[in-house]
Amino acid sequence: MKIALVGNQNSGKTTLFNLLTGLNQKIGNWPGVTIERKIGRIRKTNYELIDLPGIYSLSPYTLEEEISRKYIFEEKPDLIINIIDATSLERSLYLTTQLLELDSKVIIALNMADIVERKGIYIDINKLSKLLNTTVIEISALKNTGIEHLISHIRRNEILENIHNKIYSPFIEEIIEDVKIDVDHSRFVTIKALEEDEMFSKYQNEKIQQKIKEVKEHYNSDVEEVIANQRYNYIEDLKEKVLVTKAVKKSTTDKLDKIFLNKWLAIPIFAVIMAMIYILSVGVVGSFTVDFVDARIGQFGEWLSGRLEALNTSAWLISLIIDGIVAGVGAILNFIPQLIILFLLISILEVTGYMARISFFLDKLFRKIGLSGKSLIPFIVGSGCSVPGIMACRTIENEEERKMTIFLTPFIPCSAKLPIIIVFSSFFFEKNQGLIAASLYFLSIIVIIISALIFKKILFKGKTSVYISELPEYKLPDVKYVLRDVFDKTWSFIKRAGSIILICSIIVWFMLSFSWKLEYGVDVEKSILAGIGNSLAWIFYPIIGEYSWAATVSAIQGLVAKEQVVSSMAIIAGFGEDLAETSLIFGSSIFAFFTPLSAYSFMMFNLFSAPCFGAIGAMRRELGSVKQMLKAVSFQTGLAWVFSTLVFTIGTLMMRIFL
Repeated sequence: MKIALVGNQNSGKTTLFNLLTGLNQKIGNWPGVTIERKIGRIRKTNYELIDLPGIYSLSPYTLEEEISRKYIFEEKPDLIINIIDATSLERSLYLTTQLLELDSKVIIALNMADIVERKGIYIDINKLSKLLNTTVIEISALKNTGIEHLISHIRRNEILENIHNKIYSPFIEEIIEDVKIDVDHSRFVTIKALEEDEMFSKYQNEKIQQKIKEVKEHYNSDVEEVIANQRYNYIEDLKEKVLVTKAVKKSTTDKLDKIFLNKWLAIPIFAVIMAMIYILSVGVVGSFTVDFVDARIGQFGEWLSGRLEALNTSAWLISLIIDGIVAGVGAILNFIPQLIILFLLISILEVTGYMARISFFLDKLFRKIGLSGKSLIPFIVGSGCSVPGIMACRTIENEEERKMTIFLTPFIPCSAKLPIIIVFSSFFFEKNQGLIAASLYFLSIIVIIISALIFKKILFKGKTSVYISELPEYKLPDVKYVLRDVFDKTWSFIKRAGSIILICSIIVWFMLSFSWKLEYGVDVEKSILAGIGNSLAWIFYPIIGEYSWAATVSAIQGLVAKEQVVSSMAIIAGFGEDLAETSLIFGSSIFAFFTPLSAYSFMMFNLFSAPCFGAIGAMRRELGSVKQMLKAVSFQTGLAWVFSTLVFTIGTLMMRIFL
């Protein structure tokens, strides 16, 4: 038996999938796209459960909706589990009405009904089941209640047959019946043909075209709009019949929203929260963890070097392993504890419901610069990694707004950029490294605003979309979910360090160890890498005030992976045995020219220039052309160069005037 799990985003779908399948899961990507695909077997059964992407309807407005609809039509699941967020009943039921037009059986898992009751709203489950003519099971995915009851119903096949409720006006229902298309999911296909959905254009004929014309004349509106309005009318009527409201005291959510959504306090609170996240992860707590990891990596390097020498390993191979691989990869692994803290704090903000609120609040501000509150979601996701952040832009329906957000998402400091921030801020701004890290985060917001205004005036002049969202209740973080989220992000970072960084570190070591004549052990200034860097060093002179081939090649390698900037600097500085000590980078004569001012401007360039190859590839896919991708990369790198040059130039002038 094949079962599809369908529901809105943030409805508890992932949590329910994990509860139903336990550890019996396989994760991959949908064919041809990079959206995650989860498959598992429901506990105590042999039934296959496929977790479809979170969607709000079966109309193909987003790639996720396309994937879900395609799966339902091509794979023909025997049963659909539709998870409904009781706190967003109207939005959830819109998808439900579409699912009930399919030929598949549907069972509804009503999630978070307990939260609704605390607000004084009672949902009559029996009446809801009777009116929808389908089985409704009340669950709490967070508290793990009702799950066994749901599994039991599925095992015993205690699910009402789908009889296709007549939810539209008699005029529309008569037309649907009159032009009924005799195929699988007949009612759904017929309605979509009347809505002139492109996927069902093959079913168009003169009779359907005539009926479409009649509907337009009767309602003075498109069929799709008429159908949508009548769906919502049906849902409103349904809600009135199944909801019972009683007076209760204001909920905790209402009280907290008076503070967090206050028109004067919301932005300052958001600024303080984000500043504290960076102060904790980079400064107060994070800095203590680095020394411990530093020491372990340093000890490992010493031990491995000794073992290799004892085995009479050749000098070049020892250098490759210690000065190349261990130095390069180890320099990045130092920052894992701080990344874990950052991921943990961001994940807590997301699951508590705070991020959804700040998206809603910032919508008004964003619309003034050509974006909407929807754009904040990719920015938040991008703080972990730019690739999924860019992919998250698919949920933005407005084409111009979506392209703008893709252009701007890489400006947000992702986890790969954190090592750059930590290395420079811990050495040059030791007492205020947390504040320096936070300042770069807020600087990224300023860069995004300036860039968006430029785009709005020059490239993208269309109207922005309206951001409509039902705010979820505040919730205590689900410890298991948060820990799993942090683990997934951290493991992804480690895999990058073990693959891309490893390969790049070997290449850097080779280019440092050999001359253009392939002579080994040459002076570093005569190496291949120095030759390449010297030819391009003029580009970075306005940013750092020095013709530095080492800083140049390190920054350029940031295009491969931003972590590689630090890894490259570590290898160039000749870490060797004490590879974990940050001071050795700037203690080296090669990087001794850096000052606090040039360090800050160099950080700026690396944070705001074109992202890694992975993110550039994601931009190409999402923008749909190499030309658009090159525009984005050129704009990002150009803007980064201009801003960092201005900071260094103005800072230098001010120092000359006041000092």
